[in-house]
Amino acid sequence: MTDPLDSSLDFSQLTAETVTAYLGTRQALAGRIDAARIASVREVGDGNLNLVFIIDDADGASVVLKQSLPHVRTDPSWPMTRERSAREATVLGAHSVADPVHVPGFYDFDPAHYVLAIENLSDHRVWRNELNEGRVHEYAAAELGLYVARTAFATSPLGMNPLEHKQLVARAVNPELAQITEDLVFTEPYIEHSHNGVLPANEPDVAELRADSALVREMGLAKWRFMTTAQSLIHGDLHTGSVFVRSATGDAPASVRAFDSEFGFVGPTGFDLGALWANFIIAAARASALGEDDRAALILTLPGRLWSAFETEYRILWPSRVDPRVWGDDVLEQLLGGIRDDAAIFAAAKAIRRIIGFAKASDIESLPPALREGAARGVLRAGRALALTRHGIADVDALAAESLAILRAAATR
Repeated sequence: MTDPLDSSLDFSQLTAETVTAYLGTRQALAGRIDAARIASVREVGDGNLNLVFIIDDADGASVVLKQSLPHVRTDPSWPMTRERSAREATVLGAHSVADPVHVPGFYDFDPAHYVLAIENLSDHRVWRNELNEGRVHEYAAAELGLYVARTAFATSPLGMNPLEHKQLVARAVNPELAQITEDLVFTEPYIEHSHNGVLPANEPDVAELRADSALVREMGLAKWRFMTTAQSLIHGDLHTGSVFVRSATGDAPASVRAFDSEFGFVGPTGFDLGALWANFIIAAARASALGEDDRAALILTLPGRLWSAFETEYRILWPSRVDPRVWGDDVLEQLLGGIRDDAAIFAAAKAIRRIIGFAKASDIESLPPALREGAARGVLRAGRALALTRHGIADVDALAAESLAILRAAATR
């Protein structure tokens, strides 16, 4: 066993061999796991940015360590700030207070080595993978609506002292990762860029999008909203691949947890809702491509469930706002209308970006090319329609029904 007091040990990039010694240096974890009796260490990171270890001790206690890397894992030539782990710690800390049931337990943050220690949720499954396998877990949409409402209200000027909110804005600023979103989501899909790529059969679909000046204008305005709106401390990357789900059993209730909030900052509340909405469209496109029309229709009830739960919870929280002097009930209606509109345009942007740009969605990419062509075309057309028709259709369910019709018409079965 390695000695945790050995000053020659390098924890700058943890390995399965050095994790045990590292745990021995973290007093905050002494009550969570026995560093002297570690039974197993597994490196399970499969994302683009981080090392992730699951550690179990001989008594069955477990923690997860997540360490940010100084570069994109799959492309070491692409540098990344390691300070993003501090931003994730800020988000997770605040969200744990506002809504602890919908995030992993947060145990420790080591700013010297950029390591977070969080709850092991190995009994849960990544929602995207479950959707790809045909298991919808439709209850999760409403749970995430509650999560976004509670965290958004608590970390906005409605739920915080104004000075504390301004301090939170400064503490959570995340310029490098925000710029990645600004580029990948709002800019690169509409220009020629090395990050982009689609099937040859979908190249005319991309050209059609780029030629639509009204759509490009809407994306420019959405980018402006993303860059200049400081409403609440958002997750920043809340797609179905950043959500764990566990169905209810006889012994335990259903559980839904949002994780990987390293893209978080104080931004537009509707962005988190829109990211989920976009991924529901993408999941429905997969189901439609596979000829599973009933499942596609079920998936596209999720935007409405998400929004309904969010709106209901936000209204419940509204009477507790810290300053009701000029924020009357008519202000609430304006706020909700703006958040709904933001959610729709951000959903459109996120859906389109997942087809054209970097880090595509496995929902579509794992389809055979003949089916992928129509699914991708459907997502692009649904995103475009959502961006351009959202002002005339105030009902989220109606917008989702429009998306479903577009996906069915585009499917190449």
